[in-house]
Amino acid sequence: MSDCHDCAAGTTLVAAPPFVKRRIVAIIGPPNSGKSTLFNRLTGLRQKVANFPGVTVEHRMGRVKLDPGREIFVVDLPGVYSLTPRTEDERVTHDVLLGEMKDLPRPEAILLILDSTNLARHLVLAAPVLSLGLPTLVVLNMADDLAKRGGGADAAELSVQLGTPVALVSASKGQGLDKVFQFLDGATAVEHKPPRVELPVIQNIPQCRAWAARVGNNSKYHAPAPPIWTRRLDSIFLHRLFGPLIFLLVVVAVFQTIFSGARPIMDGMQALIDVSGRWIGGHIPNAAFSSLVEKGIWAGVGSVVVFLPQILLLFLFIGFLEDSGYLARAALIMDRTMARIGLQGKSFIPLLSAYACAVPAIMATRTIENKRDRIATILIAPFMTCSARLPVYILLTAAFVPDKRVLGSFLSARTLAMLGLYVLGFLAAIGTARLLKSTVLRSRSTPFMLEMPPYRWPTVSSLGLRLIDRSKVFLRRAGTVILGVAVVIWALTQLPLQHGRPPANVEQSFAGNFGHAIEPAIRPLGFNWKIGIGLLTSLAARETIVSTLGTIYGVEGEGIEHSAGLQQALRNDLTPGGAFALLVFFAFALQCMSTVAVVRRETGGWRWPTVQFAYMTGMAFVCAFIANRLLA
Repeated sequence: MSDCHDCAAGTTLVAAPPFVKRRIVAIIGPPNSGKSTLFNRLTGLRQKVANFPGVTVEHRMGRVKLDPGREIFVVDLPGVYSLTPRTEDERVTHDVLLGEMKDLPRPEAILLILDSTNLARHLVLAAPVLSLGLPTLVVLNMADDLAKRGGGADAAELSVQLGTPVALVSASKGQGLDKVFQFLDGATAVEHKPPRVELPVIQNIPQCRAWAARVGNNSKYHAPAPPIWTRRLDSIFLHRLFGPLIFLLVVVAVFQTIFSGARPIMDGMQALIDVSGRWIGGHIPNAAFSSLVEKGIWAGVGSVVVFLPQILLLFLFIGFLEDSGYLARAALIMDRTMARIGLQGKSFIPLLSAYACAVPAIMATRTIENKRDRIATILIAPFMTCSARLPVYILLTAAFVPDKRVLGSFLSARTLAMLGLYVLGFLAAIGTARLLKSTVLRSRSTPFMLEMPPYRWPTVSSLGLRLIDRSKVFLRRAGTVILGVAVVIWALTQLPLQHGRPPANVEQSFAGNFGHAIEPAIRPLGFNWKIGIGLLTSLAARETIVSTLGTIYGVEGEGIEHSAGLQQALRNDLTPGGAFALLVFFAFALQCMSTVAVVRRETGGWRWPTVQFAYMTGMAFVCAFIANRLLA
């Protein structure tokens, strides 16, 4: 079995036109082919996530270092099964490969990633890609799994059949990557102008399937035996009765671990923030500047940063479940629930990713072909409990829910309260979807098709890069939006100056006057003027209410720059009914201008985001009022 055949041959390279500024290689492949794993192997931490120009489809661009001292850029395109532009993913991939994407030069070469254990299906994508005429390396990924399961592929023979170099690779283990680097070095040695493309081959799916079957039969490919453990586990995880119960147990276990596992790290971070804040404040001679740094910036930003361990732990579990192949099964399980509310299983994947953030979740709806199903999914996605709500939920549940065990030592009352909030958002999403699909967005049901990947052990490198990326996103928000809000709130608590000094009482400041002005509108919900200021600042980012309250109470001199002190201050200011109402308000309200902006871009106007914001805010107000009255 050959590892690679003629990796640098088969291409004619000529000088590039002067307008080409970056050497770009596209990585393309079907979903679950290991495309992102290979991208991470090639680029490491030299990568960034961005949107394609003019659309909301995300892509990752990374730098690959070649010898001697050269570097190229690789772009990780969305996973697709064909280049026929039916969904937005396929349209973006189609446009990039044909050089029709604004502000992005056409790639000079292609890495086509195919799952070697599922070659019969994945080869269908090879026909349209090879017809582009670009230097292409066909990467047969998961070669270790292929050999372990008794399959085999002759890379040299397949290269002859395809007319392009082929390499057997295991991206997860880093095996065979030297062949990929060899191809990249040869294919980008000199600049060249990509040829023009004839479209009929790309868009003729039946012809592509016939071609793929012929190539597979002639290339001495031996399909591996179906993985035994995959069949055994699916008989349990996809069971009509046990499957949903196991899914529920997994969710409960995840949240229980988030509360108990992250607590020691959070306590350590909180102690470090407290000590460092006092140390920094004590070394600044100017009293006003010292107050800004210690009670404005450090108390405000630190009150949010301390929740980073729990957020990362949540993403660690999501990444593990996704990379292991279990989340695809969860989507199949939830397809039955989705069908009852008029949606399909494809809607579950965006809704699941909304637990991280609604913005990429709304972008992920581009895989839904039915336009009305897509809009309905977009409108309900913000109901799912995103990670920005997590600091608010944790703060209030820790302050008002007693730390006692339920069902023995397995489940705590705080975990149960947290699960209840997640379920509350999910039920609101389901109810809203049912309403939309039975009225303004009524449409025919469409079949749900999803390829089930085999179960695999996630790699440490893949999970590590995921957590590093999420840390960067969280800390970037903490260093920009949350920092800005903390500074503004601190300034508003220091003005207007009275005899050259800040107000003796925060209530006499601009912040206090503003809070008292809106207090009559929110008093029926059990909120005071301090909560009112927090609700307004949280429109920039939900978690900023924590930093806002940390700044306000810190300026009051109550010594609550640490989490425990802030919890005690909230217990003094809020009734249990008001705390419950605040949790309910955050479960329903659309307090995220980034989400509003993305919805406007995805739906092509202000109609749907305006309806969405008004509906969610109205529901939040009414339900918070009821919640406060129930515990009044």
